[in-house]
Amino acid sequence: MRAIVCQQYGPPEDLVLQELPDPTPGPGTMVVRVRAAAVNFPDVLMIDGKYQLKIPTPFTPGSELSGDVIAVGDGVPFAPGDRVAGTSFVGGFAEQALLPAAAASAIPDGVDYAAAAGFGVTYRTAYHALRSVAQVVQGDWVVVLGAAGGVGLAAVDLGVAMGARVLAAASSPEKLAVCTERGAEAVIDYDREDLKVRIREITGDGAQAVLDPVGGRYAEPALRSLARGGRFVTLGYAAGSIPAIPLNLVMLKGITVQGMEIRTFADDHPEYNERDLTELQRLFAEGRVSPYIGARFPLAETAAALRYVADRKAIGKIIIDV
Repeated sequence: MRAIVCQQYGPPEDLVLQELPDPTPGPGTMVVRVRAAAVNFPDVLMIDGKYQLKIPTPFTPGSELSGDVIAVGDGVPFAPGDRVAGTSFVGGFAEQALLPAAAASAIPDGVDYAAAAGFGVTYRTAYHALRSVAQVVQGDWVVVLGAAGGVGLAAVDLGVAMGARVLAAASSPEKLAVCTERGAEAVIDYDREDLKVRIREITGDGAQAVLDPVGGRYAEPALRSLARGGRFVTLGYAAGSIPAIPLNLVMLKGITVQGMEIRTFADDHPEYNERDLTELQRLFAEGRVSPYIGARFPLAETAAALRYVADRKAIGKIIIDV
């Protein structure tokens, strides 16, 4: 099979396309003929050796995929020919992938491979953040930073479906146009407008929640715009720097600041995880939410796809067609 290989830590341009042996399933795993894989910002960090966990090289990056089951190990509740989507820490940018059955689900009828591949990681992250961490309810003002990115646009989509009033903040008119198309009630161009002032003008008394997958210089003004008792959820640092938050702001307004990481959420909160995934799958199967596919690349151009994400050009999900 052909696969993208990270031979040593570095930029996307150092990745190579190689022939590798076909994988063989063991107990609890299955081999999937990959039809589509999704690019996530952590993939960029992994190949550069900057993710929280370092994967020993060489390895095939890619954590989110969809395709057809071609072989199964013992104890797997799927059969060859089944259409599935799932996650695996690495291995997705290849013609075949070894996928843990516990991390896979059947693709609903009428859903194509690209949408199925792009749904899992970002939508789970956004839904856990909205539902379980920020505890958003109908009518809440929710500010989404980096709103045109993978997690951001998923949060816009889900916030609208939950009945929240979504205020999308992003860095260009093109990105904000997509957010409006996806149902955001209001938008802010935070590279050209004063983020704190505009949030206050739009929401009146301030927002009830902020979801921040960006970090950098946007975090503090967004936190300052929260209403008393608001919730600030930090999800990542795509801007490249980790913000330092003045704790007096948290104290004076009774704000809750909490982090959420998809990799550990299920272990930390198993009851919330089960509830959230059941609700999320229902929303997806009913067609009430679905990822926005901003660009597609063939397997041989995976490096270009990762560069596209690294340079913050992506809108919604970036898909590798395999």
